[in-house]
Amino acid sequence: MTALHDDPRMRKALSRAVELGETGVAVAAFHRGELVVDAFAGVTDTATGEQVDGRTLFPVFSVTKGITATAVHLQAERGLLDLGAPIATYWPEFAVSGKEDITVEHALCHRAGIPQMPEGVTPQRLADWEWMTARIAEFTPIFEPGRANAYHVLVWGWILGEVVRRTDPARRPFDVYVREEISAPLGITDLHLGVGDADLPRVAPLYGGNEFSIVDEHNISPSAVFPGSDAHNDQTMLQAVDPGAGAVATAPAIARVFALLAEGGELDGVRLLSPERVASFTRPRPGAHEPDRVLTIPVWFGAAGFWLGGEPNASDPLVGDHPEIIYSPGAGGSVAWADLRDHLAVAICHNNMDSPTVQEPERTFAPIVRAVREIVAEREEAGR
Repeated sequence: MTALHDDPRMRKALSRAVELGETGVAVAAFHRGELVVDAFAGVTDTATGEQVDGRTLFPVFSVTKGITATAVHLQAERGLLDLGAPIATYWPEFAVSGKEDITVEHALCHRAGIPQMPEGVTPQRLADWEWMTARIAEFTPIFEPGRANAYHVLVWGWILGEVVRRTDPARRPFDVYVREEISAPLGITDLHLGVGDADLPRVAPLYGGNEFSIVDEHNISPSAVFPGSDAHNDQTMLQAVDPGAGAVATAPAIARVFALLAEGGELDGVRLLSPERVASFTRPRPGAHEPDRVLTIPVWFGAAGFWLGGEPNASDPLVGDHPEIIYSPGAGGSVAWADLRDHLAVAICHNNMDSPTVQEPERTFAPIVRAVREIVAEREEAGR
């Protein structure tokens, strides 16, 4: 294990995380726009014993949604889309079978009523953007659009990814858009929506995570592409452009995107979003207190496409305890968040998808988060 500044608190915390059940784990944190933690421990492959290092790539599943939501808001910032407008304004083929009035915001906050995946989806079909979007355009809502909370586990990415593509004057593929409009301006090189052949050896194999607590009566998360190790160790899945659950990245790459948000839309002199727009990301979705029809856990979700902090018994306490926090958790436990009040952004990635269920004596990420907060508190005190 190594760490930025080789802080002994982080060394101890990562060792404890591995002791509690992690296989390989990496954490990065930005405070007031500066990378203050970049650390990792454990192994990528239990068979070979290969060690995690600074170049290890981790699949992060729905942490991806925070990046895709950022792309949607970037298009809105530029006046290329209206979040309150029907998706069909930009994607005319979508306006069939009761979907005519589904807005971009409905999709962002999982109230579009179409959480299902296309029938017959396979890894190969999932990787075919045109096949996926053509099938989605034909969908009939399962739930009344704009009325029901129903987490769109997988399909979310193609709905909003296609909106971004359709509103992009250059009509670039979604992965190219993210690379050119988010990653390149921020100096990010290790965020992949579709891993190239040369980088596949850097990807940490996943373990576990093949059961997920959702209500799936409508092909919402079919087994062929289920967000677990069985499907997502597959090369086709790793190389697919999946804007809802398919990012593969280093912890610093993910944390840097969230650092942009924690700093109000500007990082290292590069402004992508206005402070006012980023502040609006903490607005709860309509019907926020209503149960989710898909997830069996409490879901405190924002209108802008992020989970929200500060709601007792609904927000993940790991990310903090006040409402100026936005976060994106992924299947198996990977997580990233931006604390807008405290100017803190954190990403934690790992490859044992079953480890977060270990609650006794503590969650595996808990010592890591404590160490991050100690390091940040020390910086704040020194800056006074």
